[in-house]
Amino acid sequence: MRALIQRVSEASVTVDGETLGEIGPGLLILVCAMQGDSEAQADQLAAKISKLRIFKDEGGKMNRSVLDTGGSALVVSQFTLAADTRRGNRPGFSAAASPAEGERLYDYFAGQLSRLGLETAKGRFGADMKVRLLNDGPVTIWMDTEQA
Repeated sequence: MRALIQRVSEASVTVDGETLGEIGPGLLILVCAMQGDSEAQADQLAAKISKLRIFKDEGGKMNRSVLDTGGSALVVSQFTLAADTRRGNRPGFSAAASPAEGERLYDYFAGQLSRLGLETAKGRFGADMKVRLLNDGPVTIWMDTEQA
């Protein structure tokens, strides 16, 4: 699985003008299931993200996790994280999981974050979503379970 994690002061996702999820301070997590991924990769990614120390402590150092701060997570499906841009000018997305498997793992991943104690909001898989965020820092981190 791949994820782009952004530390945010606030974030929201809407579809057709309806707000599906919104959070205050916490993490916006854009996530993509790749071919061959399973619950094991979702478990690994959720555990790593929930403990990732990217929030400031009293001394101003990034030394606290989203769980330590009481922050929330907004999870948005993002199949374009699977983009292969090595050839030509049009990205290929064949490395992404099938839509059915991608949706299953997206839901599972968000559920794992909740089970780990993180208040979690979601977008809608496969929808044309509008995401708003106020990046805090800015702090943006790329994760791939093949490299984690």
